[in-house]
Amino acid sequence: MDKTYFISQSTSLSLVIIISLIFAILGLYYSKKFKGINNYLTANRNIGLFSLTTSLVASALGAWILFGPASAATWGGIGAVIGYALGTAFPMIFLIYLGKKIRKEFPKGSSLIEFMRRKFGKSLFKLILLMTIFYMFIFLCAEVTAVAILINYISGTELWITALIVLIATLTYTLYGGLRASIFTDNIQMIVIGVLLVISVSYIITFAGSEFSFSYVKEKNPQLLSGSYIPSYTAGLTFFIAVAATNLFHQGNWQRVYAAKDQQTLQKSLIISFFIIVPIVFFMGFAGMVSFSIDPSNRPDLGFFTLLLKEQTEMLALIIITLGLALTISTVDTLVNAISSLFVVDGKATFNLNKKTDYLKLSKYFIIFLSVIAFIVASKGYDVLYLFLLADLFCCAFVLTVFLSFYNKSIDEKTAYASIIVGLIGGFLLFPFPDFSKSLLVGILLPKEIFATFIAQQLLFLSFVIATFLPMLILKIRKF
Repeated sequence: MDKTYFISQSTSLSLVIIISLIFAILGLYYSKKFKGINNYLTANRNIGLFSLTTSLVASALGAWILFGPASAATWGGIGAVIGYALGTAFPMIFLIYLGKKIRKEFPKGSSLIEFMRRKFGKSLFKLILLMTIFYMFIFLCAEVTAVAILINYISGTELWITALIVLIATLTYTLYGGLRASIFTDNIQMIVIGVLLVISVSYIITFAGSEFSFSYVKEKNPQLLSGSYIPSYTAGLTFFIAVAATNLFHQGNWQRVYAAKDQQTLQKSLIISFFIIVPIVFFMGFAGMVSFSIDPSNRPDLGFFTLLLKEQTEMLALIIITLGLALTISTVDTLVNAISSLFVVDGKATFNLNKKTDYLKLSKYFIIFLSVIAFIVASKGYDVLYLFLLADLFCCAFVLTVFLSFYNKSIDEKTAYASIIVGLIGGFLLFPFPDFSKSLLVGILLPKEIFATFIAQQLLFLSFVIATFLPMLILKIRKF
């Protein structure tokens, strides 16, 4: 029996093409006036409050917010929702202080990696560069996969079609206009996202009625709101540590730190962004808890859609497609330009090619190559969550060493290297296998039975905690 979809494939495909084309044309047209490498990398360092804020928020809120928080909420409860929301937004607060320092000490820079290159030798900076690109590439795969799955769920459109259209449209204007084009389209995309989120939230609250409440969730699934529910705490901390750590290495954020016209603009923009991101991610997570409470058989990651598409109206399906595309394209253009900028800025120091090498041109070939891989991953519909978690683990092992080195002059390259490697080894030993039942240490090297129940059941949480904080031990030992 054929599955019934919310709208026809032809309608869905037409909307995908039209929206992608509109953003591509707007990005190309606008960036014609702003050419040159400074506009490509840092938008000539003169972005104002509104543009910077909308760009920071649009870049932070990808299509993942429609799936991730709702799914996490069904097993991690209110703690997971709070951790996800704060983890996504908290880097904005960190960047107020880190951004001020890096803009002051390296005013002509455009990436975190440049700063690290000055602080440490070539060996460690290359490791940080590789980790950063790996994380952003996984993010790229996840975003394209998410929107392809979303549109397939609503209309049955094959995954590869959506992935191809979105990637071609985004690459077209981003590789031409760079950061300037990305920020301009982010402004429009964020307005679209804001309007559609308000409509969606209003609809859900109106039609879900008393079911969309903490009291209803407490009645149906009290453990999700219980103060004694341990997974709520561990999930909250897991998401906070993982998401916050990874976002601090997001080159798209560092480009925008440098793009701000002055420190006051940057500070205000980051604070406003924080207060916009938290309620949006929290709402998405809470929607997952409500959906799960109404019908536990609902797919956890589709909680938001289950509530919104209850009446199966075509208009709501069109709203979701538009929202999903705006969220995805705003994030993908940020990632494309971020990876390209790293290649341009740090390519010479990394590869040491011929002096006449055009690193900007080379970076575009590199991005196209990565996009082809992202297209293949998205068209297969692979679950990239596990890879995402692996990328998060890498970032956790790096985060304290890298950012403490901003303020602690005694951290040299050898110490930093040792602390990061120890953190990675410690995290990997406890990092769960894809079925989350065991890890290299728990269940392979040593029998699972000899470990406490808490350890065996909280491998992901413990792997992130150890990867994040074990490097501190090395830094302390080296200090003495």
